[in-house]
Amino acid sequence: MAHKQWGLSTHIDLFGCDVKKITSREKIQAFAYKLVRTLDMEAHGEPSVIWFGNGITEGYTMTQLLTTSCITAHFAEKHRRASFIDIFSCKEYDAEKVAIFCAEFFDATIYNMKEITRGGLS
Repeated sequence: MAHKQWGLSTHIDLFGCDVKKITSREKIQAFAYKLVRTLDMEAHGEPSVIWFGNGITEGYTMTQLLTTSCITAHFAEKHRRASFIDIFSCKEYDAEKVAIFCAEFFDATIYNMKEITRGGLS
């Protein structure tokens, strides 16, 4: 017996980003607010934007809870990457539109995206 999917998970990697944007706590926080609006979802609390790591992994990590799940993102200054932007929600959304928004926000020269449906059994 097949079961309907429970939600959508989108994984986005951005390359060649504007370093000033990926190293600015304020810009990343603004990104979280605008991404929630782009998704047409409701934030649950404020985004968390924390700098940590060392060497090539040093940079900000952002998490934003949603009433329908969450968004996480990791930023690497040395590689000009906004990698590992992961969005999961039980509410439907246009993953391609969201990936383009992310790429444009951080002025990425290249991006890739992968969608995964979650929670369904076949």
